[in-house]
Amino acid sequence: QVQLVESGGGLVQAGGSLRLSCAASGRLVSDNDMSWYCQAPGKQRELVARITSAGSTNYADSVKGRFTISRDNAKVYLQMNSLKPEDTGVYYCNAVRLSRGIRYVDWGQGTQVTVSS
Repeated sequence: QVQLVESGGGLVQAGGSLRLSCAASGRLVSDNDMSWYCQAPGKQRELVARITSAGSTNYADSVKGRFTISRDNAKVYLQMNSLKPEDTGVYYCNAVRLSRGIRYVDWGQGTQVTVSS
């Protein structure tokens, strides 16, 4: 099991930047596919960005060119630039790994991001 703790959320004006961090304990970050999801008020949780155990990345169309996901051995990061009010939501860190045919999924508790217009 991976324990995930997010930090770095807050209130920022449109056009500003934030850097989210997700600290992982229990296993190396690179053992997992790591993702950031956003849940906006009244909406379902949606994928924002993913970095696989192999290091490849993919992004939601709405954040391409503005957000960057990265990692080191213990943390995964989400650099968020040119923020828009529609980026507002609770951002969750997610870890997925496959071991001996079993899929393990872990979630953090979330960090609030609010972008004012």
